[in-house]
Formats: sequence, structure tokens, C-alpha cells
Amino acid sequence: MRYIVGYTATPAGADALALGIRLARSRGATLDIVLVLHSEHRPTLVPSDPGYERFLAEQAETWLTDAVATLPVGSAVETHLVYADSFSSGLMDTAEALGAELIVIGAAHDGILGRFTLGSVASDLLHSSEVPVALAPTGTADVVTTTDLSRVTCTIGTKSGADALLAAAIQLSGGTGVPLRLVSLVAIDLPGNAGDSLASRHGAVHAQEVLDYATAHLPTGVSAEAEVVFGDSVEKAITSLDWDPDEIVLVGSSRLAQPRHLFIGSTAAKMLRALPVPMIVVPRESTLTVES
Repeated sequence: MRYIVGYTATPAGADALALGIRLARSRGATLDIVLVLHSEHRPTLVPSDPGYERFLAEQAETWLTDAVATLPVGSAVETHLVYADSFSSGLMDTAEALGAELIVIGAAHDGILGRFTLGSVASDLLHSSEVPVALAPTGTADVVTTTDLSRVTCTIGTKSGADALLAAAIQLSGGTGVPLRLVSLVAIDLPGNAGDSLASRHGAVHAQEVLDYATAHLPTGVSAEAEVVFGDSVEKAITSLDWDPDEIVLVGSSRLAQPRHLFIGSTAAKMLRALPVPMIVVPRESTLTVES
């Protein structure tokens, strides 16, 4: 099992690395730290300077060496200096070449501490990646230690792709041995005129259904619980929940996504603005299954 960290020698890169370390430790995965430089074969009106290109490559290798030095002793890690037309394409190509199961990146660092701001790299990945993408909010490196995951939360509704998302959550929770919390979004997915009573009943039924399924498929000793969230907006519903700083949230892709590809939907995008913990976005019809 391999997890890729899209690394840069910046605060966002440090956030991605901190989250990558935690996730890799939790699953016993090899951590591939990938630094992408712009392709040397790009068309340009100005000839490239071989000396500068060599200096940049040497500096990039130094950054990778420094990143490895921050990892806990005994970590399974490899580094990769990749040339590509863009940072996002370099990460996706490397994930395909290595057979990686996850790409981890940091948020753009012009947002509120502990929240997400999507830069161009995150936006590209969240609309085209074929593997799940984990997002580390601003400041993750300042709060994450070598502590493993404490809980997996899965926000789930009844729309297309919910089954694959539930399977991915069960796999991650079962593989790490941490509790699974299932948060039903059915109550806020219903039309605004549905009424509180109807929303409550639908939410309770849905929450019990996904909880029963998860309980039947989780390993013995791994607990599960379900909650129903209410609110005038997704943001209010999410902020009404309690959050453990060491947990991670799984969300699914939009119905607009191509099979086995990511396409972040409006609900997940709204959640990003309110979540204080890392998020993993799972592709539609993901290859992650309970049996894998």
C-alpha cells in the first residue's frame, strides 16, 4: 500500500506531510513524498539555463531529504523528484505509476487557521483524480503529532455513489482499527418544505440502515455509531457536530463525476468551509471495497 504526499517546501507542504505521516502510520503504508518541478521540455521563447535547472534539481533533492528527516524513525518512505506540465498532473501520473491508493495535499495558505482554502492544485485534483485525495487544513503541521487516527467519520446520503463511499469508510475504519461514525445527510438533502418531522424520520431510518450495514462488515472489536445532522445549511449542520482533532472525514464525489474519478460536489465544497479536521474525497465508483 502506497500513499503519495504532494510536497513543497512551504507551510502547505508541511501540512500535507504531517497528515500523510499520520495516515501512512495508521495503515502501515509506504509514504511516497513527491516534489514536482515544471517539465524541462516545456515550450518557451527563452532558452532554459542548464545551470539554473541543475541548481533547482539539487535544491529540490535537498528539500526532499529535509522532509524525510522529519519522519518518525523506521518510517517506510521513498522520495520522488518528478517533472511534469503541472503539479497536479505530476501527482496523478506518479500515483498511477506507483499504484498509489491516496494523494495527500495541503490547503492554500491564505485562509483561516484550521480551515480549507482550495488552491489550483487542490481544485485540479478534486475534479479529475482517479484515486482518493486527502486534504490537510491550514495549520495541520502545528497540531498533528505522531498520534494515529482516533476516528473515521463518513458523511453519507442516498445519492449515487453512497455505497462506494460507505465501503471506503468501512475499509479505512476496519483497516486502522478506529471507531467509525456515520453521519446521515438525508435530513438536509430533503426539499425545504419537507418538514422537521419528516426529515427526522427519514434521517433516523437512513442512519440505522447504514449503521446496520457497517456493523455487519466491520471487524470484531471496531465500533460504529450513527448520527443525523439537521440545519438550514450544510455549514450549520457540520458545525453542530463534535469534532476530534485526530479524526478524518470521508465524503463522496458528485454525480457529475466520471466513473472512478473525483468531482467534488456542492455539498462537499460547502463542508470544506466549515470542517476543522482533514477530509478525504472518494472517487465515484471507487475501487475501494469492503473486500479489498
